Amino acid sequence: MEPRSSGLQRLVREVAKFGTVGVAGIFVNLGVFNLVRHVSDLPVVRASIIATVVAIAFNYVGFRYWTYRDRDKGGRTKELTLFLFFSAIGLVIENGVLYAATYGFGWDSPLQSNVFKFVGIGVATLFRFWSYRTWVFRVQPSQEAESILVAESKRPHSEPKSQRVP
Repeated sequence: MEPRSSGLQRLVREVAKFGTVGVAGIFVNLGVFNLVRHVSDLPVVRASIIATVVAIAFNYVGFRYWTYRDRDKGGRTKELTLFLFFSAIGLVIENGVLYAATYGFGWDSPLQSNVFKFVGIGVATLFRFWSYRTWVFRVQPSQEAESILVAESKRPHSEPKSQRVP
């Protein structure tokens, strides 16, 4: 049971750190979105895309240097390429929700735009969490082997047959 418990504890810590960076990223995203909408005449989805790009840059720094600082640091070019690829898919998901609400249903008041921007962020976040932890910020092979060894050392071992009492 302990190996699962420690694995669960690691996952809970990872989700908490991911969530902390993500919540800060949401504030950045919504703040830039509303600022751009307030100071420019850009259409709502273009303003949202600008905000999403700023939040992606902010989140990369938070994920790389805090949430996943213990993960494999080799191949930063590949890591960044994958991060941008999956972030672009998240951008399409996030802004697709806003686009559908704005142009599909005509829900384009400032309140409605913020609500659907937030909903889009939520849906995209589920995808981003899965893709970042699976493909971008991978566990280093030595960490994975160490986790297995620790789990095995904590697992109760049965007595050899010659030492068993009938």
